[in-house]
Parts: sequence; C-alpha cells; structure tokens
Amino acid sequence: MTGDAERPLLFLDVDGTLLPYGGARLPAAREEWDGWQDAANPQLAKIDPTHGPLLLALPCVLMWATAWMHDANEVIAPLLGLPELPVAELPDAPEEDVARGVHWKTRALVGAAAGRPFIWVDDEITAADRAWVSAHHQGPALLHRVDSLTGLAATDIAVFDDWLKREAGSPPGGWAAR
Repeated sequence: MTGDAERPLLFLDVDGTLLPYGGARLPAAREEWDGWQDAANPQLAKIDPTHGPLLLALPCVLMWATAWMHDANEVIAPLLGLPELPVAELPDAPEEDVARGVHWKTRALVGAAAGRPFIWVDDEITAADRAWVSAHHQGPALLHRVDSLTGLAATDIAVFDDWLKREAGSPPGGWAAR
C-alpha cells in the first residue's frame, strides 16, 4: 500500500474558498483579521459542512494552505467535520494585496509538494502562479481558482476527484486509505 508520503496533496485555502466573502464586511485593517479568524465570527455560518465528507473522500492528503495557519484546525476543521490537518509552512502574508506577480503562497506550496502531484485551491490564483508552477514543479499540479463571493462548490470537488484519478495517476489498488 502507498503511504501518505507518496499520495498527492490538496492545499486548502480558507478565506474566499471555504469561507465565502459574499455579503461580508471584510476587515479593513490587519488587526481586524484576528477577530475574523475567531470561532465567534458570524461569517463562519457560510461554511458548507457537506464539503468536509466530500474532501475526506478524495484520494489525497488534505493540507491547510491559509493565513489562518494552525487556527484552521481549531476553527474551520470542526465546522467541516475534518480531523486535524497538516499545515503548509507559509511566509507571512503581505501587508497589502499584490496585484501582479506570483502569489505569496506559490513558492512555499511548490516546495512543500517536493515534486508530488498536488492541487491548490484558492480564490487568488493567477496566470503568473500557473506559469511559475509549470516552470518550477516537476510533477502534475492543478491550480484551481474559486470565486471568492461563493467559495468552494461540490462541482469543484468533483473536478479535484476527476483530476486526481486522471492526472495524478492512482497506483494499482488505489491510494492508501486515510
């Protein structure tokens, strides 16, 4: 059987991906994000709990790739029925949005994948990220952008499942069970 160290990775963002922004008043200052990343944030009601079982059924290793870092395990995972997930080591998020260039997570995620097949789901992926990953990652990769107003949908998860089965090359007998 294949162990987790060989399975494809799925890097999960939170804000705008699992937690849609639609109708939200987003924090205007960096200090306000602390309250946003708290279990008392009323916007958390927008998280779709049906996504948890769908994500867990995918033949991959789920991993947080979010500025929430370890707080995602304490606040988001229970809402989705997910176990504690590994957290990708990311650089600090920039103080201001960078309109052009490679996303602040891209290099770190390619490093974390270390040549393994991976999916990165985020609401901020651009053509620059796709080009950088194509040039610097040896294995298959799917960079999947979701609409930040609506967030992740079951149809997106179906795309991940199809890609994992087709592109990541499930070994004979399938990937090891979690």
